[in-house]
Amino acid sequence: MVSREHKKAALHEKLQLLRSITNSHALNQTSIIVDASKYIEELKRKVEILNQDIATAQSSSDHPNPMPGVMVEALEKGFLINVLSEKSCPGLLVSILEAFEELGLNVLEARVSCADNFRLQAVGGDNEEQAESIDAQVVKQAVVQAIKNWSGSTEQD
Repeated sequence: MVSREHKKAALHEKLQLLRSITNSHALNQTSIIVDASKYIEELKRKVEILNQDIATAQSSSDHPNPMPGVMVEALEKGFLINVLSEKSCPGLLVSILEAFEELGLNVLEARVSCADNFRLQAVGGDNEEQAESIDAQVVKQAVVQAIKNWSGSTEQD
């Protein structure tokens, strides 16, 4: 009997761990497993997107693209914004941040590399004071326009 209770306790512990990892609020075993399955599908989708981005970046390194690549993904509250260029882009960060400001987008978290190449990964959230909500396409268009404006200003220098 101790063995059966031990196995049941171990199973319960593993289900609670799975529930925690997948941010599930489910209480019964079936719902926890369904939530875990949905979580795994979402992770697979994100891996596919990243693999596409890698393939795009590799093909663009074979044929240098003067314009940085932009990817914007809607999150539960805000957006994940990725900008990647194979070359250093002095002043580009300022242009992109100005575009965020014009949209009323708050930068919640950001990682930037400007050494040999330009890489920006930022999480932006809507400003609560903003009446109308913006979508990922609007954010992407604003970032692309900021890049074009920056590109035009650097060519004039």
